Amino acid sequence: MAKYKHIVVPKDGKAITVKAKKLSVPNKPIIPVIEGDGIGRDIMKATRRVVDAAVEKTYKGRKRIAWMDVYAGEKAFELYKEWLPEETTQAIKKYIVALKGPLTTPVGGGFRSLNVSLRQILNLYACVRPVSYFKGVGSPVLAPQKMNVIIFRENTEDVYAGIEWKKGSKEVKKVINWLNKQMKTEIRMDSGIGIKPISATGTKRLVRKAIQHAIAHKLPSVTLVHKGNIMKYTEGAFRDWGYQVAASEFSRQTITEDDVWSKYKGKAPKNKIVIKDRIADSMFQQILTRPDEYSVVATPNLNGDYLSDACAAQVGGLGMAPGANMGDYIGLFEATHGTAPKYADKDVINPSSVMLSACMMLDYMGWGKAADMIRRSIQKTIDKKTVTYDLHRQMKKAKKVGTSGFATEMIKNMR
Repeated sequence: MAKYKHIVVPKDGKAITVKAKKLSVPNKPIIPVIEGDGIGRDIMKATRRVVDAAVEKTYKGRKRIAWMDVYAGEKAFELYKEWLPEETTQAIKKYIVALKGPLTTPVGGGFRSLNVSLRQILNLYACVRPVSYFKGVGSPVLAPQKMNVIIFRENTEDVYAGIEWKKGSKEVKKVINWLNKQMKTEIRMDSGIGIKPISATGTKRLVRKAIQHAIAHKLPSVTLVHKGNIMKYTEGAFRDWGYQVAASEFSRQTITEDDVWSKYKGKAPKNKIVIKDRIADSMFQQILTRPDEYSVVATPNLNGDYLSDACAAQVGGLGMAPGANMGDYIGLFEATHGTAPKYADKDVINPSSVMLSACMMLDYMGWGKAADMIRRSIQKTIDKKTVTYDLHRQMKKAKKVGTSGFATEMIKNMR
């Protein structure tokens, strides 16, 4: 058993392992949990109560999570004098599946983003964001029930790689001079410069994961979203590499949209997943006007950031949107919103985002029945109009409860 400075390993739990390229989950798995900053303290307490209750009610004591607190953000800085201690990332690597609340971004140095750092250190190359509607939640669109997509966003490249130089710096002058002289560009000297890498490696593993999900869940399509009409060798390459993965690795299970129309008069053959692509700006329009035509979406990093939030806005906002950062095996499941420090420790915030992320975690562990119980309980609690303030203000004759009160109502409604 690993020795840590501040992490206490539960004595009665066991580590999840990987066997034959699949997770092997014991009945009492050790799950690292980062409570998070700001509202993370409230929503994570509520989530752990709800998850424990669902697992107990589903498996009658045969299974139980052994939670293990690990640290990042403000709590880590208090304990270690650093924002992201190495023993935290080592613990997540060892125990494979983890849950996390929102984290602050340090000001005045250190990490540009703790979330980006975690993704890069742990090689969590896929940001996975399912978006679907809970009946009764307020929405700015007429038919929010049509929204049911899962977005696979590349998580390590694109502008988030952080390769840039400030206007006026020695470095940026050197870069601009080289580009203008050697590459015959015409970049203004008062520019800041950023580099946007998109690789075949990063793209193919992301699209591979998206197609595998579509196959496993029998979903009808995978859509590659890109701006390849303008950025032909980065975003256009993302599109081309995505089609290559489908053709070379999944030819028996997939068919291109072009072939559907040219060979099958627009109707896909049974048991075939349609691979299609959309220009990013067109996709934003279509996800509003006809979201039911899309199921799995694969995108470069920046497109996926915009698109996943735009989809979440249609079903009640980020408070109702779960997410995960995933690699080949490691899964870090997290709330998709920020720390909202002005609401910290006030017991008012909707915990549904991190609860639904915990459902994704349970699904990933093979404990889907417990995950389904939580989702049904969220819907039943909303049906009874017992909700936190964000949903209360959108509903008539609803009862407003706090974060902990919402968790209590959910546990009552579990069947």
